[in-house]
Order: sequence, then C-alpha cells, then structure tokens
Amino acid sequence: MKPYDMGVLFDECAEHAIPTTVRLDRPFDIAPEGGTSYDVPALAGLVREVSAWWHAAGARPGDPVAIVKDNHWDYVLLACGAIRLGAVPAQIAGNLDAPSLATLLHRLRPSVLLAGSAVLQRCAEAGVDLRGLARTVLALGEPVPGARSADDVRGTPPPPPRRPEPDAPLVVVHTSGTTGVPKLVVHSTRTVIGTLARFEAVRVPVLAARRDDVLANAGAWAHGRAFCWTASVFCLGPRSISILTGADPDTADPVLRAAPPTIVEATPANYLRLRPLLSRLDNAFRNVRLYLSTFDAIHPPTVRDYLAASGRRTPLWMQGWGQSETGPLTFRFFTRGSVRQRGERHPGTRNLGHPVPGRTRLRVVDPATLRPVPAGRPGLVLAATAATCLGYVGEDDRWAAKRDGRWFNTGDIGVRRRDGSLLLLDREVDHAGVLSCLEIEDVVADRLPEVIECVVLTTRGRPPLPVAVTEDGALDRAAWATAVRDLPPLREPVALRWDEVPRTATGKVRRSALLAELQDGATLPGSGRWT
Repeated sequence: MKPYDMGVLFDECAEHAIPTTVRLDRPFDIAPEGGTSYDVPALAGLVREVSAWWHAAGARPGDPVAIVKDNHWDYVLLACGAIRLGAVPAQIAGNLDAPSLATLLHRLRPSVLLAGSAVLQRCAEAGVDLRGLARTVLALGEPVPGARSADDVRGTPPPPPRRPEPDAPLVVVHTSGTTGVPKLVVHSTRTVIGTLARFEAVRVPVLAARRDDVLANAGAWAHGRAFCWTASVFCLGPRSISILTGADPDTADPVLRAAPPTIVEATPANYLRLRPLLSRLDNAFRNVRLYLSTFDAIHPPTVRDYLAASGRRTPLWMQGWGQSETGPLTFRFFTRGSVRQRGERHPGTRNLGHPVPGRTRLRVVDPATLRPVPAGRPGLVLAATAATCLGYVGEDDRWAAKRDGRWFNTGDIGVRRRDGSLLLLDREVDHAGVLSCLEIEDVVADRLPEVIECVVLTTRGRPPLPVAVTEDGALDRAAWATAVRDLPPLREPVALRWDEVPRTATGKVRRSALLAELQDGATLPGSGRWT
C-alpha cells in the first residue's frame, strides 16, 4: 500500500493486515496504562480515541492545534488524530525554552493546546503562562489549574474522518532552532506524503524495510522526520519497530536486546550517547544491515564504530542531508572501507553525496550576488524540490527572503564538487571563510577518542574557539595540543560536560547560545540573513 491520508493511516494498515508490532521503551504519554507493546489495530484505535479528544476539546476542521510534550512517538499519533477530524496539528518539542514556546504558540494561535503537565509547570516557573495562548488547554499528566485533563474528554465518540485536500496545510513542524527561535514550517499532503513519504515507501532493494526487518528508531519525535517516517514505514510492514524516547544506554539496552534491530535510525546526538552499548558483551547491534542518520553532521568515528559493531559482512550507513522545509536533499552511503582512514583532513562525512535523483536540484551561488559559482568554489546552497513546504507560520517576510522562484535558500555554505556531489562547510552565519568548522570538528573527534563532541565557534576578529565535550568535563591539554598541531590557529579549548551545552530538541548544539555563554559581546562572522 502507498501512504496518503494520515488520519486513517493505521485503519488502512489494519485493513491490509500489516503485521508490524511496536515496542516502546516506556508507555505512551497519552496511554500511561496501555503498556509497551502495540499491534496496528490497537494503534488505529488509539488514533480514533485521540481524534475524539481533539473534537471534544473544541477543535474543528481547519483549526490549528498544538502538541507540546515530552519526547515520544505518540506525537505522531496525536497529529494523526487531529488530521482525522480535519484540524491542522503543530508538533512542537516540549524541551524548548519557555520564551520560545510562547513565541511559537503566539504565532500559531491554536484553538486547542495539548501539553504535558510538566511542560506547563516548567514554563509557569519561568514566568511564562502557556494557558492563555490557546482557547482550550488539555494537560497530560498531573492536573493543572486552568487546564482540562484527558479524563475530561475521554470516552466521547470520534467524529467521522475527513480526507485532507492535497495542497492545503496538513501538519506544522518546526526547524531545529540552532540560531534562535525555531521556525514553524507548514507542509501539505502533497509535499510531505505525496512526495517524501511515498518515495520512501517504494520497496527499493537494501534501503527499504523488508517484512522480516526489525527496526529501531531513537528519534526526535516532534520533528517532521518522525511524521514522514511513520507514513512510509508502516506501509512497508516490517516485523517489528522499537521506539526509543531518549538516549540513556541503560534504558535503551533491554529494548534493543529484546529485538536486535536490522535497521537503525537515530539523530546524530543519540548515536553519540548510545555508543557505550557497542562495547557491551551482548551487542544489540550485531544484526544491523543498515544505519540511517539525518538532522545534523555525523562524524567519521561514530559511523566507523557502529559499522564495526555489526556482525554482517557488508553493513551500510546512509547519511541524508536536508531541512525541515524540504525533506532530504542529498544522500550518501558509507561502508567500513570508506571510513577506514583516521585522523586526516579529508572530506569524510562532510561529503554529503549527490542530490536525490529526479527529485532534487542543487545550486551553489555567491552570497553577495546570488549568482552561480563554478564547481570547487564555496557558496550558498540553494535547493529546488517538489517537497518544499508551503511557508512559515507568522513569518511571511522571512519565508519570502528565502525563496527565489523555485529555489529555496538553505542557509548552508557548501562546495559543489566536480563529480556533482556536495561538500558541506558550515552554516552561513558560522562560516569564517578561512576554514570549515565541521572539518576541524571531524578531525578532533577522530584524533581524541575521549572527546565525545567537538564544537568550533567562530567570531569576527579572533581565532575560532573550540569546545571539547567530554564525559567529566576534563581535557588532557597536552593531547589536545598534539591533536591540533597541524590545524588552523585556534584559541585554547573550553572543556564542558554534555549537559552543560545548550542544545535543540534534536540534540544539535545551539552554537550562538553557547558562544554567548562563553564570550559576551561576540559577533558571528556570517550575515545570518538566511537562518
């Protein structure tokens, strides 16, 4: 079957007898007593139930509604329930800071806000009352004064399903927000389902999930990737899916060992945090034939370690690059051999591969003139794809500034190589011109295994400031000096623990926020016009 109507996706999968079983690392926030195992008919029933919740709370066809809660795959089930009755759901990560949440909800103006009680409480303690930003607020979890609870709307019959128009707003997701408040991105059925999910639901050898595959996904469930992934993967009908809501190795280990995956997808940050599992005796990744990563740069040591953990003869790693506004734009495969080289300055995983054939076009242009530059010269990366979103909620001028006819400005600096592949350098706002932050970060990660993550922060008028993230916040300065001896001039490194670094909901480092914490008054080297 092919994905089309997300409101009845699970009903249609049940009618087609899709045999997939879903295993959770913790119960759904919308069904805390429902256990951690679901078949497709049970998921269809849960979507119908939450569709009734939305309707009972006052949501009507065409209304924007918002979901703000802890990270879990039930974000997508709640979105499907809203779509079923014709509302337009906005999936907003619950771990955004309170002012950002307030800004996004003010732009959206939802008729109903479904929020986790902990999120509402955290924002209230920060002086931000989210309850006044929607006509009705439903609180998941402990009772919250001024908000209705799920029990208040439970047990009502669901309204009949409505089929969405192909080009009307279907779902709202948001960008990562590495440089500030995230943007609310509007997609239609045609862009996210008809173009992206339908393409992924084709049974391409090696890449597509087979009926005997066991999938594991440690995703950022509020983001658009989760919505698209759900639409495609259930139509392929793998044997089972394991859902991870966090990256604590001790929590993930029993879930993965109970059903050792053959395909794994995770955010780069979650891959990093789950690496301790690779050295355990009962290796949960021994059966993996395919790893997938999106959202952010992935460094060669991470790819190398996971490929080595597989007991398969030729496991693959597929890296996709794209944005919330466009979906995947390029892809590249890595094998054990392609990441064998260690510690050298080479393109590595910054070579993002080629545009998706027949679906995506890329152009590299001069940032000042927006005219195309020759192969081999750095420039702004523009993309043209039928999957480009409809726009930004409440920021029409910002959207217009990023469009030039059919071309969308990604805000990334890259180089189009002579073989047609794309080499990513940096975000335009971070690009210093004389070096690539991503390159330096790759090399340091390769040369210093104790560094979980390296972040190179650029400023005007001074050498870049490297931040070394280690388990205990300590750094061997002599080892650092040896590792960077042949690299461009850098300032003395700052060593931090993982939880001391400001991050987005997908685990990306919020570089501008981190720079502001470490250096007052610092000015970024780029213009930031296309962030």
